[in-house]
Amino acid sequence: MQPAPDLLKRNFATEKHDKAWVSDTTFITTREGFLYLAVILDLFSRQVIGWSMSNRNNTELVQDALTMAIWRRGEVSDVIVHSDQGSTYASGGYQRQLTKNKLRCSMSRKGECLDNAVAESFFGSLKNELVYHEDYKTRTEARQSIFEYIEVFYNRKRRHAFLNYMTPVEYEQKFASN
Repeated sequence: MQPAPDLLKRNFATEKHDKAWVSDTTFITTREGFLYLAVILDLFSRQVIGWSMSNRNNTELVQDALTMAIWRRGEVSDVIVHSDQGSTYASGGYQRQLTKNKLRCSMSRKGECLDNAVAESFFGSLKNELVYHEDYKTRTEARQSIFEYIEVFYNRKRRHAFLNYMTPVEYEQKFASN
């Protein structure tokens, strides 16, 4: 498959929610082995709207994160969903899921991590604020910790300079209706 064009072109600000989402994957080290995490963030609020964790970095991982984002947001269409050119994002299953849900695929240029800087920044925050301070014995322990970071802390308590020092949830509640 040819990579999709970069529809964002490093424009990481949107005027309302569900215009552009960014997605990426990372791994977390545990004593049992790696735990892989895929996330989808809405560029408007920086809220993590979809995420998935697995023992394997495969297409199902990124499709599950996309499924959660679609479920949380309800009926959306024409949303740009930006990722890197990795095989999981280029897979037929993921591409069919985007098409079926009327979402627009966008991909970073090869080797240009700054094209997906918002997702990379989220992973930097996750690792610096949580993961690097932990010694996860099991994947289950890491899953619980990361779930709490995303759903309890990051989306609802962590203030962002980009959002005028509001949390992602507060920002959406205040400005999403405008």
